[in-house]
Amino acid sequence: MDDSSGTNDGATVFEAHGRSFEQNRYVYPVVSRRARGISIGVNLSLSKLCNFGCAYCQVDRTGARPEEVEVIDLARLRDELESAIDLVLSGEIYRKEPFSRTPEPLRRLSDVALSGDGEPTLHVDFARVLSTCAEVLRRRGLAGVKLVLLTNASLLHRPRVRQALKMLDEVGGEIWAKLDAGTEEAYRTINRCSTVPFQQILCNLREAAIARPLVIQSLWARRFDEPPSGGEQEAFCDRLNEIVAAGGRIKLVQVHTVARVPAEGWISPLERDEFEALADVVRLRTGLPVEVFGSGSGLDL
Repeated sequence: MDDSSGTNDGATVFEAHGRSFEQNRYVYPVVSRRARGISIGVNLSLSKLCNFGCAYCQVDRTGARPEEVEVIDLARLRDELESAIDLVLSGEIYRKEPFSRTPEPLRRLSDVALSGDGEPTLHVDFARVLSTCAEVLRRRGLAGVKLVLLTNASLLHRPRVRQALKMLDEVGGEIWAKLDAGTEEAYRTINRCSTVPFQQILCNLREAAIARPLVIQSLWARRFDEPPSGGEQEAFCDRLNEIVAAGGRIKLVQVHTVARVPAEGWISPLERDEFEALADVVRLRTGLPVEVFGSGSGLDL
């Protein structure tokens, strides 16, 4: 989940991941190197509802209203998504800032991503939003544009979410699931979730990966200016290997670091050589494909 407020004027095109776009309420396009093109985000968390309190989170939760979860206006969301698609396909978006600075190879519509300022599967309208986005892509004949769910994996075991994921599978969508830790202690320190045990996260990832290939998103950072220990890195690899040993499929592990101002001052980005070395550890210990994203890496968020 990325920084949520404003248009990020003055930021690079890759850092400008604000949720505000023109007069839209739900839909916001960003240039994404992870998606290798324009990613159209759909924000299900206007009240900033999230069951994680990640120490590295860039969402400003000042004034958050998690108790005021609103019903999504599906007609408005559909119209905003249609308009954003038109802007990208026509090329009109590249006349706007910051999109005018988009590198030529990334001037393509890559995906529609259900994400936002919190955990999208928490919202009661999650399935209906997913269905609406899938229908827009189907009607527009955009078979090459993926529908992606960005999730912390905390609710993937719930029946209503599992039912919605079947719909995602039917349209060839993808799940990009968070795993930032290899131990309960690291999970409590970094993700700071008191309602979902770490073992539930691991079980959810395993079962989801058995049902379809997953992309694992893993953010690593310095804590109090110390990089993650070798033991912590090895434990993370062990968790990935356990998923695969159980029959789960992991198509890619994305290793990234802090790119914008985090929630906590004791969190800071890894140096380029640190997160590239960490990625090498994951490759060596798991045999899985790994990509790195972060300042100075040649890739970014």
